[in-house]
Amino acid sequence: MKKITISLLLSLGSFCVTAQDTSNLPKQWTLQECIDYAIQHNISINTLKLNSSSAQLDVSQSKYNQLPSVGGSIAQNLGNNNSVSFTSNYGVSSTLTLYNGGYLKNDIKAKELSLESANLSVEEASNDITLNITQSFLNILLVKENITSLEQIRSTSEEQLKQAQQLYDAGSIARKELVQFQSQLASDEYNLVSAHNNYRSNVVALKQILQLPASDNFEILAPTSIAIQEAVLTLDNTLSAAQNSRPEIKNKNVAIQLAQVNLEKIKASRMPVISLGAGLSSGYSSIQSSKYLPQLGNNFSQTLGVSMSIPIFSRNQNKTNITKSTIAIEQAKLDLSNAATSLNQQVEQVYINLLNAQAQYKAADTRLKVAKESYDITNEQLRLGSVIAIDVLIQRNTYTQALQSYIQAKYTAILYNKIYGFYSGQPIVF
Repeated sequence: MKKITISLLLSLGSFCVTAQDTSNLPKQWTLQECIDYAIQHNISINTLKLNSSSAQLDVSQSKYNQLPSVGGSIAQNLGNNNSVSFTSNYGVSSTLTLYNGGYLKNDIKAKELSLESANLSVEEASNDITLNITQSFLNILLVKENITSLEQIRSTSEEQLKQAQQLYDAGSIARKELVQFQSQLASDEYNLVSAHNNYRSNVVALKQILQLPASDNFEILAPTSIAIQEAVLTLDNTLSAAQNSRPEIKNKNVAIQLAQVNLEKIKASRMPVISLGAGLSSGYSSIQSSKYLPQLGNNFSQTLGVSMSIPIFSRNQNKTNITKSTIAIEQAKLDLSNAATSLNQQVEQVYINLLNAQAQYKAADTRLKVAKESYDITNEQLRLGSVIAIDVLIQRNTYTQALQSYIQAKYTAILYNKIYGFYSGQPIVF
């Protein structure tokens, strides 16, 4: 049985490889538990979360930058001018920016947008992991159902061999036909062993995604039933929902806003900066006749003033930065357009794949019913001794192929349905 293979253009990322305490892990994993665990332990996502935490600190710092700065100074000096002298100076100063062309205000906006972008990046990576886990989980369900079907086919082959043995003992069929039934049972055993190996390989693949230790007895909890949902949202509705809800589109919109705010910050560099300054100071000198504390009191001074810094000539740097920032805005708009086009293409392709998968499922279902009926009739004829071995084996192979095609079509339709719904904003649940 082939795996469900779909090109999702996703990056699975890396996962934590440190030793883990598996005592609290579930014995049987649901799809949601797999998704939650993978998102929690994915190194790429955790890295993005750290970026978000750093961006949050940047937001806080940008707000603190609106507050006045306060600094103190202490200086102790020895001098030698015909005689040794000692001086002390003490001071406290503070500066508050009154006007800077809106730079501080726009810097806060920029940091908040960067934080929003960091959070959206986490959401993007989580979506990618969700789709990968869903596909891997369904692959295991597919193989499990295939094993069940092969076990049923093997049981039928065992019964056919018993009937063939009875017919052979009665002289109704030749040794060649009996051997054909024996060969078929051996082939069924081989296929079943291969299916079990395939199951173990798929389980290992999912365990590796979850980064579970090899010794962990991993087992998924299959849903009680998985229905094929034929009714789906229209393509136009899904396209609209995807454009409005997908984090990759939101992130591109945030990038445009961030580029526009950065332009305002650069424009502020051309404006004067007005600051309010205040200071307290005092000092002592050994060459003066008064003592230490009286000197500090006599020399105590206070200052309060307003200063203005005016940019006059920046060697064309401001103009260049403004032009480059304007280009960055246009580039961000192109990136949004490209992302929107790419998303539409992905949704349209999934929609086409879903319709094809549903059509294939219906055809596979009809084919299976016909093949099953023909196979049952042939088995009855074998019981009555009115059919040759080759006819039985042909019908048996036809039924087996129809059954496996049905299982493959079933899970392909389920997967594309879940992906299509996920693009429209629906959570993946069974």
